[in-house]
Amino acid sequence: MKKLSVVLIAMIGVAIWLFATAADDMSTYSTFTDATMSGKKVKVVGQLSKDKEMYYNPAEDPNYFSFYVKDKDGDEKKVVLLAEKPRDFELSEQIVITGKMQGEEFVASDMLMKCPSKYKDEEIYIKGAQG
Repeated sequence: MKKLSVVLIAMIGVAIWLFATAADDMSTYSTFTDATMSGKKVKVVGQLSKDKEMYYNPAEDPNYFSFYVKDKDGDEKKVVLLAEKPRDFELSEQIVITGKMQGEEFVASDMLMKCPSKYKDEEIYIKGAQG
């Protein structure tokens, strides 16, 4: 084989690998019901339940933060984020959490928050320890 053929085959292989890994991140938004049924890692979009308990104790475990989210179907679940509590978390308008159901809890490895701002909307991306 010529060197050009080997390089071309290697580049095609890398391109296929990149598309395959990017396809995982291009999933559609699911609900907690979908997450329970699939057992796979999904993205759930919802709103923070501000009337429910939020637990974060950095002295005990800085990578454990729990809170409640209501998905687009109105189903409310406890979410455990395996990362530190984001600043101004309570001000978020919408939350996108990536993870999977474990029992009755949704264990999230990543979170994207849409927060209100005086001049423009901001999105804050939180990547968990297991990410």
